Amino acid sequence: MKRKYQGMIVLKMQGQEESLEDSVSAVTKELEAAGATMDQIDRIGRKEFAHENHAKQKAGYYVQYHFEADPKAIKTMEDQLKLKMKEQVMLQYYSLAR
Repeated sequence: MKRKYQGMIVLKMQGQEESLEDSVSAVTKELEAAGATMDQIDRIGRKEFAHENHAKQKAGYYVQYHFEADPKAIKTMEDQLKLKMKEQVMLQYYSLAR
């Protein structure tokens, strides 16, 4: 049974400002390949971090995805983004939509 989810993805900014839209599209394709049906994509934009992270990133580009998927597909999505897009995706978090 499909449920509605929200996914917050933080994309790496350093040296990739020109290709942010390509990264947003690539993440969308990976989520859809894992079984998600996109409802909405909100490009929140660039945000500074309070502290530099372990990868020396000072900022990230936040994108919120609203989609429907089977609960089992969430783990697949996380794994695929970690494997295929580790150069672009810094953080990812998924929760049930309210």
